[in-house]
Amino acid sequence: MTDTTVSEPGHRLKPLTPAMLRQLSVRSNLRGAAQSLGHYGAIVLMGTLIWMTVSRHGVLWALPLMAVQGYFVAFLFMAVHETAHKTAFESRGLNLTVGYLSAFIIGLPYEYYCLFHWDHHRYTQDPDKDPELIVGVKPTSDTQLAIAYSGLLQVAGRLRLMLGHAVSGKVVVPWIPESRRAIIVAEARAYVALYALLLALSLWLSSALLLWVWIVPLAIGQFFLRPYLYAEHTGCDRTRSAFQNTRTTYTGAIVKWFAWNMPYHVEHHAYPSIPFHALPKLNELVDGEIVHRGRGYIRTTRETWAWFRRQQQGG
Repeated sequence: MTDTTVSEPGHRLKPLTPAMLRQLSVRSNLRGAAQSLGHYGAIVLMGTLIWMTVSRHGVLWALPLMAVQGYFVAFLFMAVHETAHKTAFESRGLNLTVGYLSAFIIGLPYEYYCLFHWDHHRYTQDPDKDPELIVGVKPTSDTQLAIAYSGLLQVAGRLRLMLGHAVSGKVVVPWIPESRRAIIVAEARAYVALYALLLALSLWLSSALLLWVWIVPLAIGQFFLRPYLYAEHTGCDRTRSAFQNTRTTYTGAIVKWFAWNMPYHVEHHAYPSIPFHALPKLNELVDGEIVHRGRGYIRTTRETWAWFRRQQQGG
């Protein structure tokens, strides 16, 4: 892996033919339903096991199950991401339904994320315009770096932003246009109200169900999600070419499945209209053009961590 460099876009893939692009861009309600139901089914199954274990043996015995549940729940971010592109399903209504539900579960307002992510694609790796770089943690010590890789700061930051939108009624971040700010405020207030309602119901019923099957796993899951997200662009070049500014990480089938094939991230950035289920086929067509290639997430996390440390040492 190379350090980030600022260069002119010179590495360009010969475009797919229109026929190939049309074929790969076909969206499928069936494929989207299978992926969504499988992902949510795993969450429901693991949540049931957690609650049975907590009820019979106590919380400590359920902690390993909560770690697995954390992975499942945190990676609902991928459902939010795919539905933000409206490529998870052919049906716009199904995209919105799964998108809103998944976003609520992970505490990331859906309409806000869609606009945030739109600018990320427009300005990938531009330090002045890419929202991921603007709000990204910039660690100045190994301790701060470790905290950043936990993902907890990022979650706290987006929850604080959501509360700020809900309470103040103001949106000032540059990636939200003036015409959409009222929607973002209304969305934030709806999320806060629903979270408050769930808290009130849990207290009224004296139930810790949501705490053990949702909240705690979601926090644990950030330890898996954040290193994965850092692998997407960290250390890649600052160019306009998706084949230089993004990394594809080659990993196992289970990881690819729960990540909705987003380890094929170069492919996604190069052709964002192509749905998740067609990315393996796209990879076969463009694999030779990919510059930054991760070999598993453990090795790639070591590389991104080393890149951050070099930035610290470089001032």
